[in-house]
Amino acid sequence: MFPRGVRLRYPPMAREAFTHVLNEFGRSTHLIRDELARRIVGQQDVIQQLLAAIFTRGHCLLVGVPGLAKTLMVSTFAQITSLQFKRVQFTPDLMPSDITGTNVIDELPDGRRAFRFMRGPVFANIVLADEINRAPPKTQAALLQAMQEREVSSGAETYPLPNPFFVIATQNPIEQEGTYPLPEAQLDRFMFNIWVDYPAFDEERRILAQTTSEPPGGLQTVLNDRQMLNMQKLVAAIPVTEYVVDYAARLVRASRPKTAGAPDFITKFVDWGAGPRAGQALLWAGKAFAAMDARYSVSLDDIRLAAIPVLRHRIACNFAAQAQGWDSVQIVRRLIEVVPEPRIAKVEPTPPREVETIELSGRGHAGA
Repeated sequence: MFPRGVRLRYPPMAREAFTHVLNEFGRSTHLIRDELARRIVGQQDVIQQLLAAIFTRGHCLLVGVPGLAKTLMVSTFAQITSLQFKRVQFTPDLMPSDITGTNVIDELPDGRRAFRFMRGPVFANIVLADEINRAPPKTQAALLQAMQEREVSSGAETYPLPNPFFVIATQNPIEQEGTYPLPEAQLDRFMFNIWVDYPAFDEERRILAQTTSEPPGGLQTVLNDRQMLNMQKLVAAIPVTEYVVDYAARLVRASRPKTAGAPDFITKFVDWGAGPRAGQALLWAGKAFAAMDARYSVSLDDIRLAAIPVLRHRIACNFAAQAQGWDSVQIVRRLIEVVPEPRIAKVEPTPPREVETIELSGRGHAGA
């Protein structure tokens, strides 16, 4: 899997115990997928990326045309867990306090009045921001602190959000009327930009047959908050070699047009590239993919698998790219092709240490 000379550092637990925990992680992941499959047909790549973000405390932006079960996918995942779930329908008249909460005046028994903070729907484990680009920038910005610091400030007080906490937003890419594009600063807070595509023919036939007959039975709860936190700790314990870190850094730095040695198509078609948060997301995603495959460490293929959903929304193409028909996805695919794997210095064999030899002979010994 790795070139010679790459050394792995395993978590501080016995290898047998770590193997057992990884296998349990894999079984839990299969249970989650099986329950999701009772409502969601196909979309295996989308589900894999969604779970990878959730296992690494990341946020997701699901982009796709209407009717592709984006909202159903998130609500179904919430149903098979015991996590608290809140759905917020973003509209042009939505106010920031409708998300974070507001201070209300309470009249105390002694006649005095005091402010009390009434918590908004953001105080949940899973927050679905449905059609997030339909709310104005002021309301969109209400999620920034929650997504980054996992807390909400109101007046002079700061309130921590529950743990675990995820924001999963949906967005329609074709409708432009009455929408407000997300600013780059907020897009960068999303670990993944996941494209939800049309189903294949066989999958669409199953969808039509399944949704126009007797609905399936109730879903089984397979995950609670404590198990989720333990799964996150396991993913964090997956080791990453310097070889993989080097490759992730090379991939991210190559997306910046002003970086020395940037590819020609980057300097020609890109206004600005991804920041360090993209490299962090690549490594976290690699850890999650490795854990879901019950592997002990992250490989370069894991980084390549995460490259498009991590970098798609972090690379800004210019007018020249649009004129030539290039978009950020093509840029990322081309980067994967041209960015070389890091070289590992050869480990020279250590010469044998000279050992002083003592020749024993009969001379000088009594009785010789």
